[in-house]
Amino acid sequence: MKKKVKTYTISAVAELYEIHPQTLRMYEREGLLKPSRSEGNTRLYTDPDLERLEVILSLTRELGVNLAGVEIILNMREKMDAMQREFERFFEYLRTHANEFSHQVEEFSGTEALIPVSRRTLTIRHTRNSGED
Repeated sequence: MKKKVKTYTISAVAELYEIHPQTLRMYEREGLLKPSRSEGNTRLYTDPDLERLEVILSLTRELGVNLAGVEIILNMREKMDAMQREFERFFEYLRTHANEFSHQVEEFSGTEALIPVSRRTLTIRHTRNSGED
């Protein structure tokens, strides 16, 4: 059974946020909002659309950001959200494989005795050879 998403018409959104419907159309033309459409081509705004609208209105009304700035900020927010999700996936991967990593580190640290050349030996050899150019 498909869950029905609650939607709002342009007139309902305009009234709710005390803005002119033309303002919403302009935000759509500028690519700031992307409402879905009904079969009759009516704009339908979802709760995520309203959350995005609230950010737009906050930036323009309270902070005086112009629409070009709003677009940049919204794009940066989307990129930051994507990075956050990527970090969360990475940390979850690390958590699920932590035991495997610690076992590999233990195996690797045991190989240090097999490496015969020390840093001091490399320095001495380099110093002796540097004068023979």
